[in-house]
Amino acid sequence: MDYIWLILSLICIITGVLGSLLPVLPGLPISWVGLVLLMLTKPIETDVMLLSVTGVIAIGVGILDYWIPAKGTKAFGGSKYGVWGTNIGLVVGLIVPVPFGFIWGPFLGAFIGEWWFASRKGNEAMWAATGSFVGFLTSTFLKLVVSIVFLGIFVTLVWNHFSLFF
Repeated sequence: MDYIWLILSLICIITGVLGSLLPVLPGLPISWVGLVLLMLTKPIETDVMLLSVTGVIAIGVGILDYWIPAKGTKAFGGSKYGVWGTNIGLVVGLIVPVPFGFIWGPFLGAFIGEWWFASRKGNEAMWAATGSFVGFLTSTFLKLVVSIVFLGIFVTLVWNHFSLFF
């Protein structure tokens, strides 16, 4: 049974790293579930403190993932219409079957929100849309770093208990 938990844990961790880059997958929560599954194996003692800290981090970064692109839009001079456009564009970009829709969606959403609803000129709307894109890249980088840390925790725990598994 330990091998099943170990394999499922590894699948969750790898899916979590991929999910940190692909917005359709909730990367960090899946990685965290991978750590929980790893703790279900007999060789590794359940570490409640580790699971608590990593869980809080996963939730916090999940919240920041929505907050950072909106703040990026605002920091680059965007209005509430640009912020709403960013969020709506992200959802539309995920749904529409176009390559890299999750990247151009927030950018286009912020641009349309600023240009159409806030009546901003092209350069001002483009600047706000650039803030949305910078915010998106920042939040993606943050998720990637944390998911790689979760992968490192997984590798360290398995390596330290390697002889008990194999």
